[in-house]
Amino acid sequence: MDPKLGRMAASLLAVLLLLEGGMFSSHSLPPALLEKVFQYIDLHQDEFVQTLKEWVAIESDSVQPVPRFRQELFRMMTVAADTLQRLGAHVTSVDMGSQQLPDGQSLPIPPVILAELGNDPTKGTVCFYGHLDVQPADQGDGWLMDPYVLTEVDGKLYGRGATDNKGPVLAWINAVSAFRALEQDLPVNIKFIIEGMEEAGSVALEELVEKEKNRFFSGVDYIVISDNLWISQRKPAITYGTRGNSYFTVEVKCRDQDFHSGTFGGILHEPMADLVALLGSLVDSSGHILVPGIYDEVAPLTEEEINTYKAIHLDLEEYRNSSRVEKFLFDTKEEILMHLWRYPSLSIHGIEGAFDEPGAKTVIPGQVIGKFSIRLVPHMNVSVVEKQVTRHLEDVFSKRNSSNKMVVSMTLGLHPWIANINDTQYLAAKRAIRTVFGTEPDMIRDGSTIPITKMFQEIVHKSVVLIPLGAVDDGEHSQNEKINRWNYIEGTKLFAAFFLEMAQLH
Repeated sequence: MDPKLGRMAASLLAVLLLLEGGMFSSHSLPPALLEKVFQYIDLHQDEFVQTLKEWVAIESDSVQPVPRFRQELFRMMTVAADTLQRLGAHVTSVDMGSQQLPDGQSLPIPPVILAELGNDPTKGTVCFYGHLDVQPADQGDGWLMDPYVLTEVDGKLYGRGATDNKGPVLAWINAVSAFRALEQDLPVNIKFIIEGMEEAGSVALEELVEKEKNRFFSGVDYIVISDNLWISQRKPAITYGTRGNSYFTVEVKCRDQDFHSGTFGGILHEPMADLVALLGSLVDSSGHILVPGIYDEVAPLTEEEINTYKAIHLDLEEYRNSSRVEKFLFDTKEEILMHLWRYPSLSIHGIEGAFDEPGAKTVIPGQVIGKFSIRLVPHMNVSVVEKQVTRHLEDVFSKRNSSNKMVVSMTLGLHPWIANINDTQYLAAKRAIRTVFGTEPDMIRDGSTIPITKMFQEIVHKSVVLIPLGAVDDGEHSQNEKINRWNYIEGTKLFAAFFLEMAQLH
């Protein structure tokens, strides 16, 4: 379709939906204003893509602790702060101090941006959280193009950070800029909290949120995050829950040095053999976790929840093909979604100290460390899971009568998060999606962990919603990460419509 015809059709659809009271509900937004905003976004989409290109070009890698990338992170945060100031926002860049690394070096932590637009007490206040740091990327790792040069191919915008999370952050800013450019009052007060260390664990962010809960966050009514993906390529979604994560290491040690297998093979309790037995005791071939009691606190399945899964659009064949997997553990859409979202899973990640180079090295490792994690779901408790896993591994190890020493450690414990989908902003997000996309959204959870959601909910005590913009095949954290131009531009319209819906419902 000709792009101009597409823009006209989108505008016409919005107007018809609104003039008729909407296809899906009896409410109506101001159609003339919405049409003007949508038209502005369509006409300026190339500028929005150019800005994304400029942001992607900044190598804001927070994972690799080297000075060059830290300098890039600081530059990225400065560019974002300047962009918000040009929109008229009151911007504060909060000094976050420095990060002490295990090797003894210290690196500065990039500032967190706190920005405010509007303080009308009659309006609702929506706070948007985003991050501008990215995962490492190198063209030699399998990228088809330079990861830091945004490249458009067939409507797909390839580049590191395009979907995670620079594109969604800019979509929110673009939506604000549309109202500003049209000299229209913002329908709601807007606040931003933007960080540069999310991919490295949001260093020091929790302390800042705690400190600001009665200041910056005092007037906030709702919190929006756009840092995950749809479950399909074309149908939008709203996310109301994420799994937690307990990450474990299990160390088995005989001595500090390795052994020669010709000299010692057959007369030792080999640490690797012990470790393989321990890891093999954790989960069976059907994905069922074998740790006693692990499922005891999992929330019971309700009929309403089952119906939610049935309503979600998921083409299993497309999902399997795009994942490049021959067969999943389960055959139905409902089973797959439930085991991704509402049941715990255990994954074994690797073994430290093992020989993993090419060639044949006849070594017996003297000390090995296995790494695995459990994705937690409501109402599992991190400390209870830690005790259950430790007890299980100690029992398995004791039955081997090994002379080696075993130590189990939980290095990370993040709780699951779930929200009330009847909150005002969930209704507003649904209505905005109907207006922009002409369809009901998939109501989904995310199988991964987004710690900031639980942090905001527990510290700020405000409703949190995840409104993803990216398609399921965007490949965040992977080679050839992308966001579709359509998702980026329609996502900008979605946020604009969301502002207006929040104004009506607040």
